[in-house]
Amino acid sequence: MNLKKDPLNLIITGVGGQGNVLASQIVATAGIKAGLYVTVGETYGASQRGGPVMSHVRFSQKAQPSPLIPEGQADVVVGLEPAEALRVIADFGNPSTRVIVNPRPVYPIWVLSGQAKYPPVEEIVETLAGLVEKVDVVQASENQAGMGANMILLGALAGSGIVPVSAEYFEEAIREIVPPVDLASNLEAFNKGKRAF
Repeated sequence: MNLKKDPLNLIITGVGGQGNVLASQIVATAGIKAGLYVTVGETYGASQRGGPVMSHVRFSQKAQPSPLIPEGQADVVVGLEPAEALRVIADFGNPSTRVIVNPRPVYPIWVLSGQAKYPPVEEIVETLAGLVEKVDVVQASENQAGMGANMILLGALAGSGIVPVSAEYFEEAIREIVPPVDLASNLEAFNKGKRAF
């Protein structure tokens, strides 16, 4: 298991209620199973459904890195929500950052109330593409089968090979962490995302 950069810095971002924290627990557990040192740091905006959530996950072969990624040092950003992905890139991105993003917006209350406008998603993706090495857009909106965007994007992350942790370790982590009642749908979502690459 060789890291191209040590530590390798991953940020998972979205809004409250999208399963951001669960996704970070799974990816961190998968990294530990792969024999890496892993630290996780969570930051929250308004601590309610719909507020911004960001998880820092750092992988190292040498030592336990500090939990929070320094500004401008994200290697990978997984965006469960497009505007949140752009906001994170503004602070933590650099020209070699890779982004995997779900293009489905979650409108904040000030947009829903008419006090602000949400930019077109195409503009957000274009702006992201101008700031980072590569943007992969993965359709990961929840569907009627209950497949969550967080698991689809984790599958895409595993399938992309950006993080050198095999999909089998991700699947083991999902089986350990996700409650049995939700396991089949979560594994199905993960596999759907894996097939995106």
